[in-house]
Amino acid sequence: MKIKTVVILIICIPSLGYSQIHNLLRGKVMFQNFVLENVDVINKTTFTNTKTNEKGEFVLPVSVNDSILFYSKDFILKGIKLSSEDIEKNNMVILIDKKPEELKEVIIHQINVDWKFDKKWEESKRDEVTLYRNENKIKNPGVNDGSIDKPLDLIKVGKLLFGGLFKHKKEGGVEVNFKTTAVYRFDQKFYTETLKLKKEEIGPFLDFCDFDPESKIMLSNNSNQLIFMEYLYKKNKEFKKLHGQE
Repeated sequence: MKIKTVVILIICIPSLGYSQIHNLLRGKVMFQNFVLENVDVINKTTFTNTKTNEKGEFVLPVSVNDSILFYSKDFILKGIKLSSEDIEKNNMVILIDKKPEELKEVIIHQINVDWKFDKKWEESKRDEVTLYRNENKIKNPGVNDGSIDKPLDLIKVGKLLFGGLFKHKKEGGVEVNFKTTAVYRFDQKFYTETLKLKKEEIGPFLDFCDFDPESKIMLSNNSNQLIFMEYLYKKNKEFKKLHGQE
């Protein structure tokens, strides 16, 4: 009789342990009001795992005091230790938080700007606006006020941009030469971007043009903008060839 009792106990004890380990825990993983799919649900104690389905639900074999981990790469790892109440309830809702977004490294490059030159260019543009207003303001045709707006403003613009590019006659008169006209007709971008000249080459280039007798003929004929531009294109090629750039 005793032998039979021992045999029965030997058979029952593993069965009891097996049933204890294989309690099934059901639950759902969520972030705020959204269910999360493909979250790894890991029983750290027994090294078993599963994943949540499209409804965020999971089923995992567990027992009391097992450590359960919930992992998704974009979310903060969460771990819990199961109590008997958790297993009895069998409808666990796990809330996990999203990882804070990491800011990418910001690289700041120092740029050296010739502010002195830019300020002079800005002043020159203001003078051009003043010149335009003076040319278009309404005057009494019967009154000669003796003012000469355009040449005087051109002199100031030219001085700001290129220094001594303008020639002055004797007191009471001003000579507007080719360089003066070229500065007035085209802005700095035309020389640096269209003609591909460096800032420091603009002055010497206009000097080069001014020595050409053809430039005086263009001024005397009051050539239009297109003819003036074609002439600068031609002289630019000669200038670059002279300096070994072509």
